[in-house]
Amino acid sequence: MTQHVQRTTRLLVGGEWSRPARERYRREDVITAYSFLMPAMIVLGVFVIYPIGSAVYTSLTSWNGFSAEMPFVGGANYLRLAQDPEFWNSLLVTLVYAAGVCLLSVISGMAVALLLDAPIRARGLYRGIYFLPAVTSSVAAAIVWRYLLDPSGLLNTLLSRVGIDGPDWLGDRWLALGALTLLTVWKNVGFNAILYLTALQALPTGVFEAASMDGATFLQRLRFMTVPLLRPMTFFVVIQALITSFQAFDLVYVLTGGGPTGGTEVLGMFMYRTAFRLSDFGYGSAIAFVTLFLVLGVALVQWRASGSGRADR
Repeated sequence: MTQHVQRTTRLLVGGEWSRPARERYRREDVITAYSFLMPAMIVLGVFVIYPIGSAVYTSLTSWNGFSAEMPFVGGANYLRLAQDPEFWNSLLVTLVYAAGVCLLSVISGMAVALLLDAPIRARGLYRGIYFLPAVTSSVAAAIVWRYLLDPSGLLNTLLSRVGIDGPDWLGDRWLALGALTLLTVWKNVGFNAILYLTALQALPTGVFEAASMDGATFLQRLRFMTVPLLRPMTFFVVIQALITSFQAFDLVYVLTGGGPTGGTEVLGMFMYRTAFRLSDFGYGSAIAFVTLFLVLGVALVQWRASGSGRADR
């Protein structure tokens, strides 16, 4: 074995390999590489590429989900989307919802991370408490919030005791959307806080100690040092919040069902209603792909705006 390695090394260094020998070894390397890649490629093709291709074709048909025939309609579903007021309402609701979730996710995640990074007792206990919503069932959390926000629920009961007549939180379009936004942020605050906490602990402490010795206050260090240094993690949190918002379904379905009058019908809920309740799988698939392209477009704009797409100079 040692002699074989030495012989191979000598041939490589001395250039004694003939062209047929080099091509043979190159073919063997390619065959070996494909042999290792083939199982993963098969799994990827069967469970990812094929379903995506099938969904693309479905979006070009008027299939009802049950018939053996799938009438091909081309781009009619996408043209229908452009003229559908329900789609534009869902898009507006989703954009407002996503903007609120992104903003509050960054603020709450960073604030909780700063608190958990402080030298306090029982920090591990507090970290576990803040992370509990992230591991709580979405359906269970939405049911609890639904009871809390009921007109005769706990929140309005507490408000009535201080002389305030509580509104119908889930009966008003904008109040319901605000409640849905707060529920989503509360559900993910622990996960976002862990992300920011990891980034905070990776920051150079010497720089902050030097700034503190130079007289910089906590707010000045936070504004001019911590927040700029956490920009890559902030970008990641925003992208995560965008994806969560555009894929939202379970929280919306349980908390409001898309109501009142479409006030919380995000794109995911609109797609579900179109495909599974109205049995229009072709149109529902078109909604899904438009949602996908919107997420990619917004993420690309955010990536370019944050400067992540520019090389460091």
